[in-house]
Amino acid sequence: MERLISVCLWLILVFRVAGNAEGDALYALKINLADPNKVLHNPCRWYNITCNAKNSVARVDLGDANLSGQLVPQLGQLANLQYLELYNNNISGTIPEELGNLTSLVSLDLFSNALTGPIPATLGKLRKLLFLRLNNNSLTGQIPMSLNTIDYCKNLSNNRLEGDIPVNGSFSLLNPISFMNNGLNNPPVAPQSPVIPSTASTSSGSIAIVARVALLFSAPTIIFA
Repeated sequence: MERLISVCLWLILVFRVAGNAEGDALYALKINLADPNKVLHNPCRWYNITCNAKNSVARVDLGDANLSGQLVPQLGQLANLQYLELYNNNISGTIPEELGNLTSLVSLDLFSNALTGPIPATLGKLRKLLFLRLNNNSLTGQIPMSLNTIDYCKNLSNNRLEGDIPVNGSFSLLNPISFMNNGLNNPPVAPQSPVIPSTASTSSGSIAIVARVALLFSAPTIIFA
């Protein structure tokens, strides 16, 4: 009885968030995830769900929350979502192709779960994406060429991916660490251009390298919408 009341209360409250479509998406996520720590108990009080000024969901911060279950296609209805942070849980199943509809997304972090199946080619539609971590899962298949539209951090290591590593577009800028511990073929190594040492170029070059390494291994700074 207590569980039924809790679910009914949750349903009443969730539809206060930007109309029925986004309420449906959050409810679908909730019922598909086991939540032993009760972090999903009341959506209006979720410290890890952030809405913008129009009451539309802008952030889902549920990393390291001991969640298990599967992602749901309805997540693709969160049209204004900018951050989907679900790292370090025990979420299984496949990555829904519908995540490619989240065209406002800046960060997609699914690191360290139990995800299987291919990487959806639809993620290439996320032209605003600055941070993508899919490493430490059990993803299979080939790396979609469409991901070369993502200009910044991609980490696909520690999966079961196969085939060639794309070398065009933004893939040519990535550290090999981003692909390690898969069944991937080695990418060709392009010859390096000679560098003329100078004080100014050495300093700025070092700063650029440090910045790229920091971006590769760090989660984005949390900015509330």
